[in-house]
Amino acid sequence: MQTGILSDDEIREAFGFGYIRAPRALDADQIQPASLDLRLGLVAYRVRASFLPGKALTVRERIDQLKLHEIDLQPGAVLETGCVYIVPLLESLALPADIEASTNPKSSTGRLDIFTRVIADNAQAFDTVPPGYSGPLYLEVSPRTFPIVVRTGSRLSQIRFRRGDSRLTDVELVELHEREPLVDGAPSISNGLLVSIDLEGAGDIIGYRAKRHTGVVDVDKRAACDVLDYWEPIRPRGKAEIILDPDQFYILVSREAVHVPPDYAAEMVAFDPLVGEFRVHYAGFFDPGFGHDAAGGTGSRAVLEVRSHEVPFILEHGQTVGRLVYERMSKRPALLYGADRGSNYQAQGLKLSKHFR
Repeated sequence: MQTGILSDDEIREAFGFGYIRAPRALDADQIQPASLDLRLGLVAYRVRASFLPGKALTVRERIDQLKLHEIDLQPGAVLETGCVYIVPLLESLALPADIEASTNPKSSTGRLDIFTRVIADNAQAFDTVPPGYSGPLYLEVSPRTFPIVVRTGSRLSQIRFRRGDSRLTDVELVELHEREPLVDGAPSISNGLLVSIDLEGAGDIIGYRAKRHTGVVDVDKRAACDVLDYWEPIRPRGKAEIILDPDQFYILVSREAVHVPPDYAAEMVAFDPLVGEFRVHYAGFFDPGFGHDAAGGTGSRAVLEVRSHEVPFILEHGQTVGRLVYERMSKRPALLYGADRGSNYQAQGLKLSKHFR
């Protein structure tokens, strides 16, 4: 079998083989070019603390030890900021021995500052599912900035399946860029494609700072919230830098216009935790065709979800903040990102999530 990230057609086949299971039919747009959206189940459990079950326990057993109360998600429910919830997902797995999986928040989830992580039974790490895993999946959900409305079937996270190790080395990345440019201009490559911050901008807004004490955001409703009720625009002021306030959430954008060719997928990972006290990009999956000419992208900026940690921190224009790791696809997807999918973020610049008008 071909190594690499499983494509949309292969994910459909996995349902037929019983590798992926769900109690109800898939949503029409649930399968992405290189991933599957995961749907919230019937209930959410508010728990005292985040946890990993460890080798000896299932997630359900830990929920029973830590739960404060149970919330019915079928009619819709508000999840409050500062609380930790565990939600059984509709999808479960029975993976063969040669397929593993990893998960990440969806782009819109990250742009809402909703902290999510998938947990499997007996797991000792978040967002990873080992080869051959058979059992349920759960989502830890912790809204950080805005209270949210969710319901059974809401999609906050996504899962990628891979067979073998298909990550590109730096040498292979350089060769790929020579064939199909990954960024406009010369790339910076070191353990992946380096991504830097744009604090000059082409317009009158270079970013957004989230407001506190806002109304709720319904994660399933598009263009339902007024931008200025939730966000403070950040405008250029002569200096191409920004001071991140501790525990504030920012939406910024990369300086580079990124391309992901059709036979590859990418993931944004931390650049180096030693370069500064901030976190960038909760949502890390970049699908085949993102920003690619063949899918109508002509280069797309990477929108960066940024949060400072314990101290104020200065970000300067052009500072490296993340890196894109590229992997080969097992086969080319039937549909690329942005092609006939109504993708929200193709050919994007600085852009908030689809919930704001």
